[in-house]
Amino acid sequence: MTTPPLSNRAWTWVLAALLPVSPLAHSQSVCSSDAQATPKVLFERFINADCEACWRNPATTVAPHGALALDWIVPGRQGDEAALAGAASRDALMRLNALQRDRPEALGTEETKVQGWPGAVLRVAHGPALGGYVGAAIELSLPPHQAPDTPLRAWLVLVETLPVGFEGSPVPRNLVRNVFQPAWNMRDALLNSEQFSFKEIRSMNIPDGAKFERLRVVGWVQDAAGRVTLAAESACRDEDPH
Repeated sequence: MTTPPLSNRAWTWVLAALLPVSPLAHSQSVCSSDAQATPKVLFERFINADCEACWRNPATTVAPHGALALDWIVPGRQGDEAALAGAASRDALMRLNALQRDRPEALGTEETKVQGWPGAVLRVAHGPALGGYVGAAIELSLPPHQAPDTPLRAWLVLVETLPVGFEGSPVPRNLVRNVFQPAWNMRDALLNSEQFSFKEIRSMNIPDGAKFERLRVVGWVQDAAGRVTLAAESACRDEDPH
């Protein structure tokens, strides 16, 4: 079956269709990785939820230039009583497991090179927030001669972008709020003209306390060896009504 690639407007409508109809859907921004620079490094900070001072630590490592930065709050031993429990997520434990790293007692960082994949394009996008959810999507397109012969793992991550000074943070942060992690095999691929395409479109819950206007999506793809081959991050712009 041949399926045409989704245009930016088509993605917007598909994402909005995941959720209840709302008059606000047409007045909010379109957010995608179109025309955005491709990240060269995946830079991740992990903060134990027990360590309130870690969020404000003036020695916090700044993300390198051209990096896709992520901030994970790892559940602490104090559980719901932890100082940062409200932002903690078990997705952080899943990510540490994928990196084969232990839970930090205070804070830790990981820096992973994005290897690159000639001829391949990774796109992420999200639609408007409706009913406590946001429609989000990730798509990998690649020429047939680049088709993988082993499964791929994709990460689609909903983050809340926080400025310097937010709750005393010495650096800007992309606080991880939700994660979707699909596995892709060649049998899942669609043929788009002369390209293969893997697509996932999902509704993602917006946790309590997160502000929609600060949300965006980021994503990356890993090969069977765990190497990050491509990464992408969205930016928002006003939709052209015409």
